Amino acid sequence: METNEEYAPPGIDVSTPSPARIYDVFLGGKDNFAVDRAAAKVATEAGPDVPRAARENRAFLGRAVRLAVESGITQFIDLGTGLPTQGNVHEVAQALAPDARVVYVDNDPIVLVHARALLSPSDTTVVIQADARKPAEILDNPRVRALIDFDRPVAVLMLAILHFAEDEEARNTIAAFHDAIVPGSLLIMSHSTVEGHPESGGEVVKAWKNATVQIHSRTRDEVTALFQGFDLLEPGVVWVPEWRPDHPGEGTRWMYAGVGRRR
Repeated sequence: METNEEYAPPGIDVSTPSPARIYDVFLGGKDNFAVDRAAAKVATEAGPDVPRAARENRAFLGRAVRLAVESGITQFIDLGTGLPTQGNVHEVAQALAPDARVVYVDNDPIVLVHARALLSPSDTTVVIQADARKPAEILDNPRVRALIDFDRPVAVLMLAILHFAEDEEARNTIAAFHDAIVPGSLLIMSHSTVEGHPESGGEVVKAWKNATVQIHSRTRDEVTALFQGFDLLEPGVVWVPEWRPDHPGEGTRWMYAGVGRRR
């Protein structure tokens, strides 16, 4: 049963689409409202495979987190974490390294409500409310500093989040985390684009026209440029389903993905 506006937590705006809740619709979740489903419908009518792209992005998260743990990294900061679903960062990481530590960050209050309800009290996982476009608020947060040892490598996830930032905001966020983490740390990124669908992409983007923030499509070259200060791991910036797939095959072309190692 879909979420009813009558049962929205206090302070939740059910009249404006939320990127996290629109994404929840794509993933088949139930933590969304009519306004979010209407926005998602705009996207899927123009791009019927957009929900598949969201699922592929979730699968990329799993592959990248496993790579990080296999590389010896057991600390994660997940920016714009979105509503909890299967295959969350801590689930993937702690399945391989039980002591892995994860900080979840989102500025959507409904994400915090659900995440804190689903995550049992733990000394390895915390959830904070903050905006990825204001990195100092995250990096200076006492709970982040208490959990993450910045003298050791950290994997910073920016999945499907930077396309909600202006160019300068995106560069500033990446630069702030680059300066905060040590060499060997990882930047894990996915980013929306209309390059794969030049005819219908503009219509899909309209789904976020009235949302709390709008999407900024970027080209492959522009996404690659965001990895300044990081060495891209093979295969570089590619379509999400093409980044080290578990089962190679044709996928969607709505998002780019890449993983960079901090120099």
